[in-house]
Amino acid sequence: MILDQANVLWNRATGSDCVHMGLACDTRYASARPGQFVMVRAATATDPLLRRPFSIHQCGEGADGRITVELLYRVVGKGTRLLATYREGDQIDIFGPLGKGYTVSCDHERIYVVAGGIGVAPMPFLIRTLKKRRGDLDGVSVFLGGRSEDDLLCREFFESRQIPLTVTTDDGTAGDQCFITHPFEMAVQEDKPDMVYACGPIDMLQCILDFAEVHSVRCEISIETAMACGMGVCLGCAVKRRGSDPGYLHACRDGPVFDVRKIVF
Repeated sequence: MILDQANVLWNRATGSDCVHMGLACDTRYASARPGQFVMVRAATATDPLLRRPFSIHQCGEGADGRITVELLYRVVGKGTRLLATYREGDQIDIFGPLGKGYTVSCDHERIYVVAGGIGVAPMPFLIRTLKKRRGDLDGVSVFLGGRSEDDLLCREFFESRQIPLTVTTDDGTAGDQCFITHPFEMAVQEDKPDMVYACGPIDMLQCILDFAEVHSVRCEISIETAMACGMGVCLGCAVKRRGSDPGYLHACRDGPVFDVRKIVF
C-alpha cells in the first residue's frame, strides 16, 4: 500500500455524468491488479473528511517512466463534484492499490465480462491483463448495459479490440431494451463459459450470482460499496459470508472482488 501525492494528467468529462481522470503515480503502483482500488482524498481542508474508493480503470507505464493510474467515476455527491474540479498539474492524495482483484488465469478459454453502468470501470484494466497473460482475447465476450446510450461507457474500447459485444439499455436508445442480465443468461445457456467477471449495481450482481449457481459457472463479482478506511479497520463494508461458518467478510480487505460461492447479499 502506497500513500502518494499524484499529479493529475487529465480530468475530462465522458458520458452523461462521468469523468475520466489520469494520475502520474509512484512506480510501485505497477504491482496493481485489475479489480483493485485506490482511496482518493479530494477535500478543501477537512470537507469532506473521508477518502473515496475508486476502481483502478487502467494502469500502465507513462512516457516519463512513472506509472499512470486511470480512474473512471460518476459525479454523485460533494466528494466527486470536488474531484471533478481538478485540472492538469494539480496534486491529489491517493492511497493504494488496495483490496483483492480478479483472478486472471490462462486456463479459462471462454470468458464472459458483464458490466452495468459505472461498473465498467475496472474492465479495461482486466481486458488488457487478459490479453497480456493469454496473448489474445479469443473466447472473451463482453456484455455492457446502461440506463441509456450515454451510460454505455468504454464501448469504443471493447469495439476497437474486436471483442464480441452485447449492448442493452433501459430506455432502448442503444442495443436491446432490457437488462443486460437477459442476454447474458441466454448466452450462458447456449455456450457455458469457464469464467464470468462482473461489476455493476447490486440487483444485477444478484441476478448473475443466481445464474452462476443454477448453471454451475465459476464467477467473480466486484462489489461497489461505501468505505471509510479501505484497510479493514472501520469494518463498515461488511458482506455476509456464505456457508456453515456464520460471519462477515469485508469488501476493502477480502474484496472488493469475491467468488460468488463465498458470499450472499
